Amino acid sequence: MKSYKIRVDGGGALLFLFIMLPNLFWAAVPAPDDVLRRETCTPLLDAAGSACQILFTAALCMLVNKTRKPLGATPLVLASAGCVLAYFIGWGFYYAGFTGLPVILALTLPPCFAFLFFAADRKNYVAAVPIAAFTVCHLIHGIMNYV
Repeated sequence: MKSYKIRVDGGGALLFLFIMLPNLFWAAVPAPDDVLRRETCTPLLDAAGSACQILFTAALCMLVNKTRKPLGATPLVLASAGCVLAYFIGWGFYYAGFTGLPVILALTLPPCFAFLFFAADRKNYVAAVPIAAFTVCHLIHGIMNYV
């Protein structure tokens, strides 16, 4: 923890807010075949996933590794951006009425990988642990509840 300082990481906060935009839209505008509004069959897993999400969001947005390089178009940042794009495309298919496994996976894995790639680029290994745990919870939740 010596190499970390508590400070707002604007890049991490921006990534989180950007990934949350489709969720905010979805909360206001239901999709045609809105399977994501079904009652969950994994409440304990969802609670664990939510706890991991809170932890990784706090770490990603509030912990800065002092040894990181300036934010730039590195391969990991570009991979993160690609994942965000894949996620937005997944939402496009979801709103077009497609709700099969490929779409559910597109709504589940790319945002998690975007966070992981960004955390790796920023050398924020503290955030990577709850991101990885959240990814597992999010994947199991998506498959068990919507496929």
